[in-house]
Amino acid sequence: MNGLLERYEPHAGSEEISLLRQMAKPLEGKTLVHVNSTRVGGGVAEILQRLVPLQQELGIRSSWEVIEGDEGFFQATKTFHNTLQGMPSPFTESMREAYEDANRRNAERLRDLLEGADYVFIHDPQPAMLHSLCPNRRGKWIWRCHIDVSNPVPGVWRYVRHWVKGYDASIFSLPDFAQPLPHTQYLIPPCIDPISEKNLPLEEREIGRLLAPFDLDPDLPLILQVSRFDRFKDPIGVIRACERAALTDPLQLVLAGGSADDDPEGALVLEEVRAAARDLPFVKLLVLPPDAHRTINALQRAATVVFQKSLREGFGLTVAEALWKERPVIGGDVGGIRLQVLDGRTGYRVRTPEGAALRLLDLLHHPEERNAMGAAGREHVREHFLMTRLLRNHLALLLSLEAGDAERLEVYAGP
Repeated sequence: MNGLLERYEPHAGSEEISLLRQMAKPLEGKTLVHVNSTRVGGGVAEILQRLVPLQQELGIRSSWEVIEGDEGFFQATKTFHNTLQGMPSPFTESMREAYEDANRRNAERLRDLLEGADYVFIHDPQPAMLHSLCPNRRGKWIWRCHIDVSNPVPGVWRYVRHWVKGYDASIFSLPDFAQPLPHTQYLIPPCIDPISEKNLPLEEREIGRLLAPFDLDPDLPLILQVSRFDRFKDPIGVIRACERAALTDPLQLVLAGGSADDDPEGALVLEEVRAAARDLPFVKLLVLPPDAHRTINALQRAATVVFQKSLREGFGLTVAEALWKERPVIGGDVGGIRLQVLDGRTGYRVRTPEGAALRLLDLLHHPEERNAMGAAGREHVREHFLMTRLLRNHLALLLSLEAGDAERLEVYAGP
C-alpha cells in the first residue's frame, strides 16, 4: 500500500501528509490491533477498512480482528445498542450468558495476539469484555465507543461499565457522550474517506449507468436517505415528512440501505418500513449489498436533498458523505449530526416529520440556497471530517499514551 497516503494530498494538503509521517516516526514497529464485531456493514467497518492500511503505511504493525458470535450473542449486543442509546428493553440473564460465553470463546482464539500487542482498540460494547479475559496484557487498551451513550438505561450501562472501567483510555465522538470512567477520555469524531469508492468523483455517464436499474424519474426531485434499516434512523419519519411535502410538490423518495452482520433486527424493521410505504408510489426501497459503495455514491450525487433524520446518532457518516458531494442535509437534531449539519448553513436540523417537511419544501423552492449549503457543507467536511484528520488524532492519542500524558484530547469542539 506504499504511496496510499499521498493520494490524500489533493484533499488534505502536503503539509498534513508531512505532519502525519513525522508524528508516526516514534511509533514505527509498534503493534496495534483493532477488534470489532463485523467486517462489513456500518461505519466502524468502513473506517477500519482504510485506517488500518494507512497505519501500516506509516510503519505501525496494525491489524484488524472480528469477533465471532451466535444469534444469542448478537441479540444481546443489539440490546446493548438500543438500551445504551436510551431505549428501554430487557437485558435478560440468557443474554448476559450469551454475551459472556462468546467473549470467552473469542478470548481463547485471540488472547496471544491481544496480550502481546502494544496497543489494542476495542470498538463498541460487543468485544468489551476481552480486556478482563487477557490478564497478561503488555500494552495499552483503548475502548472506542461509537454510539450515543449520553442517556443510557442505567442498569445496562453499569454492566458495560464494569467491563470498560479497567481500560487505559476511552474515546467518544462528542463531549455529551462521555461517561464517568476512571481513566483518560479522548474526544474524536469519526470521518469519511474521500478516495473510497463511496466518495470519489463520478462522471455523469457512470451515475446514470449505476442508477438505471432503479427506474428513477429524472424530472422529479430525488430525496434520499441512506442508512441501515434501524428504528433509530427513523425511516418511517422520513416517509411521513415526504408524504406531507408531496401533497404540494411532486417528488420521489429513495430509502437505500442494507444490513450489518451484527444487527439481527434489520429484517424486522425493513418489513415495518415496507408496510408504511405500501400505498405511497413515490417511495422506493432499495436493499443494497454491503459492497454497493459506488451505487450509494451515485445516489448521493443524484439527490436533490439528503435526509438523515435519526432519533439517536453516534455520528452519522452518511451525513458527511452527502455534504462532501455538496448536497444539503436535513438531519435529526441529535448526536454527531449536530457537528455536521450547521443549521441554516449546511442544511437543517429537525425533530419532527412536520418540521422536516417544511424544511424540505424550503430547499426544493430555493435552488440557490441549496447550492450554497452544499458548497459550505463540502468545505466543512474538508476541514473537519476527512480520514487524514482521524489518522492524525489516533497518532496523537498513541503518542500521548506513550508519554503518559493524562490530558484529554479534545480535537473538535464544534463551530
